[in-house]
Amino acid sequence: MLQQTPSLADGMFWILLTAVLWSFLGLMSKYCLVAGMTPLECAFFRALFGCLAFAVHCAYMGLLHMPGRKEALFMFFGMWGIGCYFAFAQLTIKYCGAAMDIILQYTAPFWVAIFAWRFFGERLNSVKLVAIGVATLGTICVCCSGGSIPDGFSPLGIATGLASGLCYATHYPFIRYWQKRYPSSVIFTWMLAGGALLLFLLVLPNLHCQTFPPSVWAVSAATGVVCTYLAFICYGMALQRISLVRAVVTSELEPVLSMFWVWLAFNESFSFLGWIGSVCIVFSVLVLTVSRSG
Repeated sequence: MLQQTPSLADGMFWILLTAVLWSFLGLMSKYCLVAGMTPLECAFFRALFGCLAFAVHCAYMGLLHMPGRKEALFMFFGMWGIGCYFAFAQLTIKYCGAAMDIILQYTAPFWVAIFAWRFFGERLNSVKLVAIGVATLGTICVCCSGGSIPDGFSPLGIATGLASGLCYATHYPFIRYWQKRYPSSVIFTWMLAGGALLLFLLVLPNLHCQTFPPSVWAVSAATGVVCTYLAFICYGMALQRISLVRAVVTSELEPVLSMFWVWLAFNESFSFLGWIGSVCIVFSVLVLTVSRSG
């Protein structure tokens, strides 16, 4: 029997599914926060459930163990790249709104461009510099808009939103270096373990798991299993079938869907200035992505 070659249509299906799965994260996190979870508890349970899902996957594939005691290295980086990243994102959702968090996380590609220039020798051409400048203007507009919830202007929320983008951007050089030696699923298993450990230590003094109803537990688990583990698996399937540029450009559907869900469920929306800034950031990401393909 002839083996079928993966088609473009298959790849587009997987990347669209990835964007949809990612887009539910803000909505689910907001639901847990409204139900009484603290931002750090939301971050902890996302890391915990995501880690368990990846660990089961890797154990089934016989890939869980890493030679040379690299588990400790990946856990240490995970304390920053996962623990701090998840915590910053949840704090932004609480203080400035889920839509604000989504947009500020999209500053990550511009940190990535700087990292790629500094550590991997990628040239910052004029198109990239213009894209970074437009994104910076957009970020200023979003920050000055006050957030996506009424009376949502919070310097702390803005700071954590920008920090979440920086945390996420550091995944790029770290994972790019190590995935030449280890499967990405193994890397994420131990990164999530390190993040979960840090967050557990932070939430332990005030952890109140017994007060949450089953529906909140189900949604909390879904942030780790659906929005983290399954989304990553779908993303990997997409990259086997389509180019990275096509995948990244198509996944720009995520912030549009994310903001639609939180508007529909919680009536979150930006002011006019915030929408102008959001368009600048998303447009600049698209330009930067296409530019990096050259």
